[in-house]
This record gives sequence, C-alpha cells and structure tokens, in this order.
Amino acid sequence: MSPRALLANRRAAVGAAILGFFVLVALLAPYIAPHSPTGWDYDPALPMSAKHLLGTNTNGQDIFSQLVWGTRASLTVGFLSGAVICLVQLVMGVFSGYVGGWIDTGLSTVTNVFLVLPGLPLLIILAAYVKGGGTIVLVAVITITGWAWGARVLRSQAIALRDRPFVEAARISGESRWHIVVAHIVPNMLGIMTANFFGAALFAILAEAGLEFIGLGDPSAVTWGTMLYWAQQIQAPLQGMWVWLLAPGACILLVGTALGLLNFAIDEIANPNLRRN
Repeated sequence: MSPRALLANRRAAVGAAILGFFVLVALLAPYIAPHSPTGWDYDPALPMSAKHLLGTNTNGQDIFSQLVWGTRASLTVGFLSGAVICLVQLVMGVFSGYVGGWIDTGLSTVTNVFLVLPGLPLLIILAAYVKGGGTIVLVAVITITGWAWGARVLRSQAIALRDRPFVEAARISGESRWHIVVAHIVPNMLGIMTANFFGAALFAILAEAGLEFIGLGDPSAVTWGTMLYWAQQIQAPLQGMWVWLLAPGACILLVGTALGLLNFAIDEIANPNLRRN
C-alpha cells in the first residue's frame, strides 16, 4: 500500500490532515503554549481573553496551555500503546498461525482466554490496582486489555499465507522460520497491521481519557483525561466554565475521528469489496 494510494482516498486524506495537525501541536507544545500548564500564576476562573485564549481554571492555570501540553501526553499514550499492542499481536498472532502445532495451540488458548474476559471491567480493575503508576504502567494496562482481537485476526491471515507458493519456496530453500515470517509473511500483512495500529491507538486514547476521567489515572499529570476529571470534580458547567470541559472533549472527538477514518480507509484500500462504486 503506497502513501499515494492512501492519500488518494478521501477518508484517509481527511483523517491524515486532522491527525497531522494534532501531531504538529504535540511536537511544538513548548512553543505554542503561552504559559506553564501546571503553574498557579493567575487569578482563578478568568474568562477568555487575548492573554488566556480559553481562560483559566479554578486553580488559576491557563486552560489553553493545558490543552496543548495535554495533546502531547495523550498522543504519546495512544501511539506508544498502539505500537506495543501491534508488537504483541504480531508475536501472538502471526508466529502462532505460521508455526502451528502445539505452539499455535498454546498461544491460541491464551488469546482465547483474553478474548472472553470482559475488557472494560478488567481495564478498570487493573488501572485501580496500579493507580498513579505513570505512562509506562498505563500503556501496559491498556496493552493487556487490547491485544487479543487483533492477534486473532493476524493468526487467521498467517494461516492463509503459510501455504502460498512463495512461502513454500522460501521454506524449501532452507530459510529459517523467523526469516520467512519477517521477509515473506509480515510484508503481505502491512495493510491490516496498519489498520490494527490506528484502531489500537484510538482504543488507547479513549481508554486513557476514560480512566483519568473516573479518577484512576495520575491527577497531577496534564492530559485531556485529567482536564475532564478536574472539570467534572468542580462541576465546571455549573460555574459557567463550559470551555474547560468542552475543549478536551472536542480534541478527543477529533483525534478519534481521524484515527477512525484512517482505519476505515486502510480497510477499504486493502479490501476491494469494501470500496464504494
């Protein structure tokens, strides 16, 4: 799948444009944010103005600066979780499907166990147990609850590819299992793996925001989720501070839309049956 083919798709182009904007904001956060996101340097509950584009919260912190820095934190969790989830899916799904035998049986059993476990309750329980553990712990919790479905899909694709002529030729020529998987199986699954990455990143961003919102994250961190948490704690809408609640919510919605569009577009390009006439 070439970048040109991807960007020629209208859904992918719109999704890439929205996501690219937020990635740029995250990278340039120190230069875009006019104030410290954690400094209590201003009067509380100031209205929107030239100095404070979105006003200040009840602690005297600049909401716009928190929104900008929260973009970096939330996207970091999303992309890092997406990458780790895809790596676990690759090991558990592709290797299991290609090797077969008792290895496939064992790995498939583990995958099936995680598939039948209720994802949301498990996510909440694990997050409550390791509350305040930081970004790496949060990524680990999200990975544990988000890898199984994609691994099952990749296993099915690996089983379909392992008896193809080009794979059989590589096997006869004496190439090792790992080389066959890396050089022949994985390149033919890049489309679905890319779609899995965007889907996993979307799941991670929503999971992080949801956990922070219900108080199972790190309240001292500056993310879109913690902004929602503190806004609902002081009942911001009742105090006329709608922007404190709406701004991070709108950002989550836009990033979620972008990742969803990219996911659907890749599926549409990879599977001609999904293309609209």
